[in-house]
Amino acid sequence: MIPAPFEYFAPATIDEALGLLREHSDAKVLAGGQSLMPALRLRLAAPDTIVDLGKIDELRGVRDDGDVLVIGAMTPHSVVQASPAVNEHARLISLATATVGDPQIRHRGTFGGSLAHADPAADLPAVAVALDASFVIAGTQGRRTVSAADFFQGVFSTALGEDELLVEVRVPKYTGWGAHYEKFNRVAQAWSIVSVAAAVRLDGDSIAEARVALGNMGSTPVRATAVEEALVGRPATADAVREAAARAADGTSPVTDLNGDADYRRHLATVLTRRAVLAAAGTA
Repeated sequence: MIPAPFEYFAPATIDEALGLLREHSDAKVLAGGQSLMPALRLRLAAPDTIVDLGKIDELRGVRDDGDVLVIGAMTPHSVVQASPAVNEHARLISLATATVGDPQIRHRGTFGGSLAHADPAADLPAVAVALDASFVIAGTQGRRTVSAADFFQGVFSTALGEDELLVEVRVPKYTGWGAHYEKFNRVAQAWSIVSVAAAVRLDGDSIAEARVALGNMGSTPVRATAVEEALVGRPATADAVREAAARAADGTSPVTDLNGDADYRRHLATVLTRRAVLAAAGTA
């Protein structure tokens, strides 16, 4: 189908974009377009105004800022995946980004666009929650920072106001940590039925710290704190990890749909968590 008519703007600065959002309350923001463009063509979305962020260079790039990495919201997935700094200090992001869609989507889609879309089945939200990332949001009143745990508020719903933009994501460094991203889907390039993001720091043969988050086990990413607590101080063995992973579904509220019912997803969460943590421990 052909999209409904809309007015198109391509601002060159963040301030210009914010001014357009304030002026056009019905506007939709275009980042990489991998979610918005299909919705426009199917007329699932029919905004009167599109604000394209593609010309705002300050929203792109990965930089080192002391104890954190800063990833611009308009940085393509392929650039994030190829970044040596991300691979060294936040390897979980590199691994998860490599599974996003296909090469074309990874070259066109953006890191911030995927996060702001807040699809429960997307790859990056669970990773952001697992790594305690923070989101820098710009508005006409200035900038504010929101934790990943507070950013995602529901299905396709975030802490972003209608006249605000996600400008960058700040990720603490996890240098030397092992990491693994595991997801289950029916066919290649499909949305995950369940996904698990895991990062582990070893002290000798024991797990000193663990960060685990689940995707598509509720309307927002779920931090598997019960698993994390059960792992700390335990040896990184198959039996110990299996015992901790049995608690992966605690506190989750998975849906039932055509891909599987809630019990099936709970089972997947347990299996995928065990795999992800063991793999992460093996790379630490």
